[in-house]
Amino acid sequence: MSTTQLTPPRTGGLIGSTVSYMGGQLRQVGLFIALIVIVLFFQVVTNGITLSPRNVSNLIVQNSYILILAIGMVMVIIAGHIDLSVGSVVAVIGALAGVLNNKMGLPWWMTVLLCLLAGAVIGAWQGFWIAYFHIESFIVTLGGMLLFRGLAQILLHNTQISPFDDGFRAIGSGFLPDLGGGTSYLEPLTMILGVGAVVALIGMNLRSRRARAKNGLTLEPIGWFALKTAFMAVLILGIAWLLASYRGTPVVLVILGVLVVAYSAVMANSVFGRHVYAIGGNKRAAKLSGVNVDRVGFLLFVNIGVLSALAGLVFTAQLNLAGPSAGNGFELDAIAAVFIGGAAVSGGVGTIGGAIVGGLIIGVLNNGMTILGVGTEWQEFIKGLVLLAAVAFDVINKRRGAGAR
Repeated sequence: MSTTQLTPPRTGGLIGSTVSYMGGQLRQVGLFIALIVIVLFFQVVTNGITLSPRNVSNLIVQNSYILILAIGMVMVIIAGHIDLSVGSVVAVIGALAGVLNNKMGLPWWMTVLLCLLAGAVIGAWQGFWIAYFHIESFIVTLGGMLLFRGLAQILLHNTQISPFDDGFRAIGSGFLPDLGGGTSYLEPLTMILGVGAVVALIGMNLRSRRARAKNGLTLEPIGWFALKTAFMAVLILGIAWLLASYRGTPVVLVILGVLVVAYSAVMANSVFGRHVYAIGGNKRAAKLSGVNVDRVGFLLFVNIGVLSALAGLVFTAQLNLAGPSAGNGFELDAIAAVFIGGAAVSGGVGTIGGAIVGGLIIGVLNNGMTILGVGTEWQEFIKGLVLLAAVAFDVINKRRGAGAR
C-alpha cells in the first residue's frame, strides 16, 4: 500500500495559499487575534499600564496557577470528562502544605514532594471511581469538590496558616538570579532564556515539519509556517524584554514553560496523547481498536490531581498563607480557559497551547478590568459572555462543517 503526500492546493501562490489555509484554521487564528485585540484595547484604555514591565510580570505570576490547572483540565476534557474538584484540591493541598511546613517544620522541598504525592493520591481516588466503576466524572468530581473542601477546613480548623519559609514562597513569588547584579538595564539571564526559547521553538517546528513530510502527512503552507513561527518568536522575545526590564524571570514562569513544552509533546507525539484524542473522538471505536480506555482515564485523573496540587502550592506560596476558602471558583476559570482555547464540549478536540491562550485571555480580561476599577460582578458577567461566545462559535462552525459535507 503506497502512501501519498498531501499538500494544500495552490491558490494564487505563496500569499494565496497562506490566506486560504488561514481561512480553514479560523478557530486557531481567531484565538490569537482575539488575544491581541484584547491586549491592545486594554493597553489603550489603561494608558499603557497593561503592557508595562511590572504589570506583565504580575499578570504571569497571578495567573500561573489557573494556567497550570488548564493544562490538566484540557486533557480531561479532550477525553470527554470534566473535573469540578480542582479548586477544592488547591485548598486542601494548601492546607496540607501549611501543616507540613509551618506546623511540623518540614523543609520546603519535602513539603512540595509530599503535597504532589497527595495530589496523585487524590487523582487516583477519583480516577478509580470514574475509570473502573464507570461513574460519571461530573458526579465523582462534584462529590470531590465537597469532600476536599471539607477536608481543607478540617486541616485548618477553619482558620488560616501563615507564614511559610523563604524556599517555599519562592515557588510562587520568587525570581531567577539577576546575572547583572542589578546594574544592567535588561536582566541578562532573562534575555538569554528568551533567545534560547526562540531557538528551541524554531528547531522544534522545523523538526516537526520534516517528520510530517517524511511520514507523508499534510503540510501547512510554508507561508503560514513562517508567519506562525515568526509571530511566536516575536511574542517570546517581547515578553522576555518586558520581564528583563523589571525583575527578571519569575520562577513560576520556568515551571509553566517546562509544563507547556512537556505536555504539548506528550499530546502531539506520544501514543498516550493519541489515545486521549481517540477516546474523546469515539470512545467505543477506541476501545475496539485496542485502547485501554479505563487505564487512560485513570491516568488522566492522577495527572490532573498532581497538577492541581502544583497549582495549590503555587497559589499558597504567592499568598504566603493557607486558608479554607482558597481555590474558590478556580475550576470555573480553568474550564472556561479550555473552552475559550478551542476545546470541544463533546471531547476529542483541544490543545495545550489553546488552553494556555484561553487562560491568558481570561487573565488579561481580569487584569484590565481590575485596573479600570470594574466591579467583580461585572467582571464575572463579561467573562460569562466571552465563554458563551466561544462555545457558540465552536457549535456554529461544526454545523457549517456538517452542512458542507
